[in-house]
Formats: sequence, structure tokens, C-alpha cells
Amino acid sequence: MFYRVNENIAPRSWMFVPGAYYVKNEIPAKRFTDEELDIVLLCDGEHDIEDSAVVTDLLNRGIIEKCHQGDHPSAWSTFRSYPHRYFHAMNFMITGKCNYNCIHCFNAADNAPLMSQWSLPEALDLLDQAADCGIQAFTITGGEPMLHPHFMDIIRGIHERNMFVEEINTNGHFITAELLRELNDMGADPVMKISFDGIGCHDWIRNRQGAESDAKEAIRLCRQAGFSVMVQMQVNRRSIDTILPTAKLINELGVFRLRMIRTTEVARWREAAGDACLTIDEYYDRMPRVAREIYDYISSLPEEERHLSELMIWQLLTVDLENDSYNINPVRFAAGEYRDTAPVCEGNRVMVGVSADGSVTPCLMFSGYLLEHGIKLGNVHETPLAELLSGGMYHDMITKNVYQLRQLSEKCRDCRHFSYCAGGCRALALLYSKDERGFWDEDPVKCRFFNEGWYEHTKECLGNMKDMKPLSF
Repeated sequence: MFYRVNENIAPRSWMFVPGAYYVKNEIPAKRFTDEELDIVLLCDGEHDIEDSAVVTDLLNRGIIEKCHQGDHPSAWSTFRSYPHRYFHAMNFMITGKCNYNCIHCFNAADNAPLMSQWSLPEALDLLDQAADCGIQAFTITGGEPMLHPHFMDIIRGIHERNMFVEEINTNGHFITAELLRELNDMGADPVMKISFDGIGCHDWIRNRQGAESDAKEAIRLCRQAGFSVMVQMQVNRRSIDTILPTAKLINELGVFRLRMIRTTEVARWREAAGDACLTIDEYYDRMPRVAREIYDYISSLPEEERHLSELMIWQLLTVDLENDSYNINPVRFAAGEYRDTAPVCEGNRVMVGVSADGSVTPCLMFSGYLLEHGIKLGNVHETPLAELLSGGMYHDMITKNVYQLRQLSEKCRDCRHFSYCAGGCRALALLYSKDERGFWDEDPVKCRFFNEGWYEHTKECLGNMKDMKPLSF
């Protein structure tokens, strides 16, 4: 019997990942067993394959399909092997330009916005390189990405290369029904991540009158067109008391996820916002209480009126409102789960960040800091993407594991909490160190969380909800 790989499946191989496959428009890649891979490599429409339990299982899972001899899989579904490590996503800042002038912008250095922008030929060339590296998904960001004159051409270019746009970060100003129809027509279905910084506060932090109205209208249009919407909210002294009424409003608008981010002491915010920044202790004190207030409100509603299903509280909590459970984010490993080989950051290990000027960065939250301090980890305008993913400063930074981090950080080496937090967030370690070598220091924000009783405080605030990573000290 002759078989070929299903058109929605792409068998792949990377360094240390000898056999895996993508399902179209999904990440991460899933692993093959050695026996499964041996069969899949023969499913090219040319090999007569005997029936077996493995073949039947692959058929039932939709990995392969029966075919006539000579019916070959598509180019995308043909096995490909890559010489570098596995990366499945790119966070692509297509422009540093923005129609707003946000006072907290982490892309700004020395209080000036990053004005670089990708030309269409440059962007399409990078998409070709990404496809040739086995990257599958994109987060499109800026600046304001929809301000780019070729925004839709870039989105289309991603899908034409059998990759997909997973998320779009936007302030919502340029969202129209026509734009959403065009996305639908090309089969794009990204999560629309729309900034909305609290009722009565949004215009202030975005430095643009009418920004709040624009954001609410953008959410309404996206939901009307069938797109999932995630609201991203900056949390500071001026906005914190607006969180609950804002959560009520966006629930009514059909938003499924609210991400709350402590406005951090990046260059522009330090200069523009005075004392509006919450201290770490204020943030740790208030945000678990806020999470519980939102949970109690959503739980009180009839089921058909509950749209908000997840809270993401930056560096602190993820709350599943549907299943009455939560994860405390500083607890990366529950008791007994720690492993030395884990990467220093799970997310940045599989997603390469590319800024508007072509610089690669482990995390786009680094971009303004790196620019301000003249730190260069590599640039795709100067070095091919495949080469940057195979070696050099960027590669060496993101492929280090937590054991190596512990050896480099004297404070982490002797800390009893390291097997839970694994050193914390590298972006915060760098930010608070004031020195690029601080990337390998401890994250002082997580140190405070465990050493000053905030873990216990968080659990107390959330009460009888289920902790998915419980610890006992």
C-alpha cells in the first residue's frame, strides 16, 4: 500500500530533535517515536509499505493518508532537516514607528522612539529565511504594526509560505471592518492583542486623546468579525484602581484574556511618569487581591455572560477563571520537578525576537535597554538568520541552561529557592543590574517574592482556588 504525508502535516528534524512534526497553524512541533519517523520517511507515494500497528495509528491520527503510487506529498509536507536547534516562532517588530507616543514604551532608548522600519523586500526575505529555519508562527508587533505601509503584504507573505500569524500586538487605532475581512479572506486568525490601560487612564499612558475610545471600538470590531481578543493593560498607581471596572467592561465586550503588566522602569517611563510606578512590594500586595476580585465577579455571572476566562498577571500569576485554578509564575518548577537542563527562559528559547532595525534579541522587552547600552547580539541585515540560530552571542545567551546560570550567579548558587524559580526572569535581572553582565545575575524581583513572604500572601488571597504548582517550605 502506498502512503503520503497528509497536507496538514510537516515532518521536521532539528539538532537534538531528530523527529517531529508540525500540524498546520499549530505550535509547538510534536515528537515522533523512532519507529513512527522511520515509517513517515517512507510515506512519499513511492514506497510500498506493509500494514502494521504503527501505520494504522499514523492513519488514524491524520499524519499520513493512503494514495496512489506517484502521488507525492506537498513541498511543505516533505521531510526537512535543519542543522541548528529548534525554534518554532518569531516575534517580529516590523516597524518602530507609532501613531501614539506612549510614555512607558520599552522600545524607546534615551526617551526617543525607535524609528526603524522594514522595507517590504527586506521583510519578505526574512520570511524566506524563517521558513528555511523551520519557524512556523509569528507574533507581529511594533511600534504600531498596522502603521506599516505593507502590513497586509507581510501578513499575506507569512501565510503564503505555509507559516501563520499567531498574534498581532496593536493599539487598535487602525482596525477596521475592512481590514478584518481581508485577514479572514486570507485565512489568518491571529489573537488580536489590544492595549487598553484602564478606564480613564488609557489616553494618559498612550499620550493620545481618544485612544480609549479607539481601543474599545477595535475590540468590538474584532469580536464582531470572530477574532479572539486579548487585552493588555499597564498597571501603575494611576490605573490600579480601574482594573476591576475595566475587567467588567472587557468581559461585556467578549474579551477572553486579560494580561496585566506592571509598568516597568524602562528609560522613557522613568522620565515621563514621575512616581506613578508601583514598587515591587505594592505590586505583589495588590495584584493577588485584584485577581481574586475579578474571579469573584466572573463567578457571580450567569455562565452565558462569562467571556473573560484567563488572567495573566505579569511575573506573578496565571488564573484560569473557568477551572478555578492558578499558577504562581515565580514557581517555575513545583517540588521535585527541577531539571538542570531546562533553558534559562522557556519562551525565549523557542522564539527569536527581531527588532525594527534587524537586531536579534532574546526578548523584545530588552530592545530599548540593549539600544541604550550599545549591546549588539547580532543583526539579520548583516548575518543570515540560520547562522545567528547556530552560534554567536545571541545563540549562546538563549541556549544556556539553568545549571549554567546557577554556576554564574553567586547568589543563585546557594539559594534554597533556586530549584523553584530557576533564577527568575533574565529581562528583570538585566534591568536591575544596570550592566549587561547582569543577564547572568539573580532576578531580584523573584528574590523578594520568595524571601519577603509574598508567596504565602498570594496563596492566602486566592483562598480555595486550586494551586497547580503547590510548594511547601
